[in-house]
Amino acid sequence: MGLTRRYLLSSLLKFSDVALLVGSFLAAAVASLHSVGATSLAQFLSLRVSVRNFFLFASLLLIWHSLFSFVGLYESKRLSRKSTEALHVLAATSLATVVLFLVGSLFSLSVNQPSFLSLFWLVSTSTAVLSRRLLRFLLEQIRLRGRDLREVLIVGTNPRAITLADKLRAHPALGYRILGFVDQDWPGMKEFRKTDYAYVCDLNGFPSFLRESVVDEVVLALPIKSSYSEASRIATLCWEQGITTRFLSDLFDLKMTHARARSLDYESLVTIHVGTPEGQPMSLKRLLDVLVSLSCIICFAPILLITAILIKLTSPGPVFFAQRRLGLNKRVFSVYKFRTMVEGAEKKQAELERLNEVTGPVFKITNDPRITTIGRFLRKTSIDELPQLFNVLKGHMSLVGPRPLPLRDCRGFEKDWHRRRFSVRPGITCLWQISGRSSVHFERWMELDMEYIDRWSIWLDLKILFQTIPAVLKGSGAT
Repeated sequence: MGLTRRYLLSSLLKFSDVALLVGSFLAAAVASLHSVGATSLAQFLSLRVSVRNFFLFASLLLIWHSLFSFVGLYESKRLSRKSTEALHVLAATSLATVVLFLVGSLFSLSVNQPSFLSLFWLVSTSTAVLSRRLLRFLLEQIRLRGRDLREVLIVGTNPRAITLADKLRAHPALGYRILGFVDQDWPGMKEFRKTDYAYVCDLNGFPSFLRESVVDEVVLALPIKSSYSEASRIATLCWEQGITTRFLSDLFDLKMTHARARSLDYESLVTIHVGTPEGQPMSLKRLLDVLVSLSCIICFAPILLITAILIKLTSPGPVFFAQRRLGLNKRVFSVYKFRTMVEGAEKKQAELERLNEVTGPVFKITNDPRITTIGRFLRKTSIDELPQLFNVLKGHMSLVGPRPLPLRDCRGFEKDWHRRRFSVRPGITCLWQISGRSSVHFERWMELDMEYIDRWSIWLDLKILFQTIPAVLKGSGAT
């Protein structure tokens, strides 16, 4: 599922939960009127329309929403059983009922009546469970039609690994596409070759395959006793590149990770998440991306139009330049920019490689002869980057995140930890932009990207956005 769709689905589910809780509250209130001798809903609730009561109810909704988030109802449930999800809903609605009782007692409201609380708990629990069953059914239908799939690579060809693959294949609604298996030659390979699963490479070829392929998750199914060192090396390699790792044991001790237990037909899978945290913080980040990018597109519309006209009048070729770059989990997308070079500039780059002025695999020349007159001004003022606001709206990029690099630059990565930048969505600006851009050498650039990933918070994003404005005005490090 695309990041934008995932965000919209998560937001819709949160809104639905709040609406269901409000509906359960009103349904329980109506049903409890006669049991407490009230003649109207207002009398039962003991509420008047006032600022105090408005904020009281708003605070109650916020607490309910926080409780649902706290028990993990907005995390991915792809591998969770229906019964486990129902238990989480039960925990959330029970806590919500306790909070309602405490609020009613504290402010002397009639909602602390046993009949009301019982009805509220019953209605909220049943509707929340049913809504999630419906959502699960709809997502399963989407996955059965080849959408919202996760590319998974299994390391190990022993019977446990094959059994796991069989279970994933037997449950296509989970949305896992098995890329193939990785293992070294061993006597059991004869049995594995009898299956129809693909053998993509041996353990020595695993790092290269991981660097070059789109892999969402890696499942480690190697025998721990005989292959612990190899399994640990592979787990570390996945961590370095920011790839979600699942394994059938909990013997690894990797820093900067978040381990969660999941089960599939009683087969335990422990998951290592690398990158920025999921859930409510990322929903807020996406909301910020949409609101700010949309506002900027509207505000900068005259500048966008004038720039397009100037480019068209001053040099032959298209107004926009679309370049294929690597995004989240190495997925290729087209990044949009105003064209600042002569037409066919990419084909001439090989002739200029000897003039490269920066370290590492990236390519930069201060006085690049391919840049047009208007293009130099657009780069100096960063106006050429404005079309990337549309990439943000589409969900390919974020306002803040590691800069997406061209395919040519990514192929030049010499260290695997550089690839951990692919564990988050790329952005228009990041720590590198506010630290000097092209004046910062490549290794420091990569270190700043890792620092952003490890320290991420919504406040860090806001700080970077505000510091980007003076950096752009000064033209710091722009080439």
